[in-house]
Amino acid sequence: MNTAIIFGLLVVLMLTGMPISISLGLTVLSFLFFLTEVPIESVALKLFTGIEKFEIIAIPFFILAGNFLTHGGVAKRMIRFATSMVGHWHGGLGLGGVLACALFAAVSGSSPATVVAIGSILLPAMVKAGFPKRFGAGVITTSGALGILIPPSIVMVMYSVSTNTSVGALFMAGVVPGLVLAFMLGLTTWYRARKFNYPRQPKASWAERLKALRESFWGLLLIVIVMGGIYSGIFTPTEAAAMSAVWAFITAVFIYGDLGLKDVPRVLLSSANMSAMLLYIITNAVLFSFLMTHENIPQAMADAMIGTGVGVIGFLMIANVLLLIAGNFMEPSSIVLILAPILFPIAMKLGIDPVHFGIIMVVNMEVGMCHPPVGLNLYVASGITKMGITELTIATWPWLLTMLVFLVGVTYWPAMSLALPRALGMVA
Repeated sequence: MNTAIIFGLLVVLMLTGMPISISLGLTVLSFLFFLTEVPIESVALKLFTGIEKFEIIAIPFFILAGNFLTHGGVAKRMIRFATSMVGHWHGGLGLGGVLACALFAAVSGSSPATVVAIGSILLPAMVKAGFPKRFGAGVITTSGALGILIPPSIVMVMYSVSTNTSVGALFMAGVVPGLVLAFMLGLTTWYRARKFNYPRQPKASWAERLKALRESFWGLLLIVIVMGGIYSGIFTPTEAAAMSAVWAFITAVFIYGDLGLKDVPRVLLSSANMSAMLLYIITNAVLFSFLMTHENIPQAMADAMIGTGVGVIGFLMIANVLLLIAGNFMEPSSIVLILAPILFPIAMKLGIDPVHFGIIMVVNMEVGMCHPPVGLNLYVASGITKMGITELTIATWPWLLTMLVFLVGVTYWPAMSLALPRALGMVA
């Protein structure tokens, strides 16, 4: 009964159009005030202790790094390097877009930032080269989702905060699936370009490729700094986030010079706004998690589900469907913070590795970002292409189908996620 009341109240508040963060907070306060004897003062205490985690500091730093890179000329140099490598194949600019998104994802940690940075430069170039606008929009909208799978990833930090799973292990677990998905999206791009005979670029010489690599080197070095620093133990993922923000600032302002010192306050303010929004969602989600734990809801749901005899295969199927449905109504941060505390205990009782389950959740979030009505990537791409959401949805379906096939693979083949962190001794 308590479960029905809590979730019913949350859904009603969300249906009124209220922001998810406020819906979560009001649900908790209403339930605690009217239906329990928990002192209301404990809510204020929980608001502060809930975000008193070292890992959370990584979120504003990764957002800041992503903003510096988006505005600082790193994206256009990555696009130049990517197209010099694969531009001579069928649909060369599209393939360059997939590769550029994968490279930018490895330094930004955000899908919308990847779509903006790569799409705003590449999409006009693709249309000018003779590609249909739908083709370019489909490539960039879906490839931009790599931003939360290829580490570093803000969504992985959210999952870590919700479940106390190692951020470093999650980052390493995202590398192989991220590369596999990039390859599959690239294959879909190449196949459709070959089928419809879309334009190819002239083959770049090795001298041109080396020049493009040299120009993009300082941006690409960030990948080495973040991943190399975490793997070698020089710094933690949170410290890596701070290092990435500092290096992104130096690269954008002093090395490339595409961002002036007068532009820095604007980037800082934009990053602060986005960080505040996410941290407010986190505080309210922590309250919601506290309420559910207090009412013993996750444990009761875990016992009930296991009591029905559902196995690992069945549970993972149910979890995927639930997460995909949630992707229709909420953005990734909210989904992870609300559903991870519910699904995680069930996954642990069934013996599913917490790192593997985290990657499954992230891939589901990727799919959710590319379909309506709340797909963030669709709205960002719509702003760049001036296409309607319905038209964009039709444009993305071949790549979206590829992502769903990949979701099945990553769900039922744990080795794809766990092989690298196991090899590095990060998981058992």
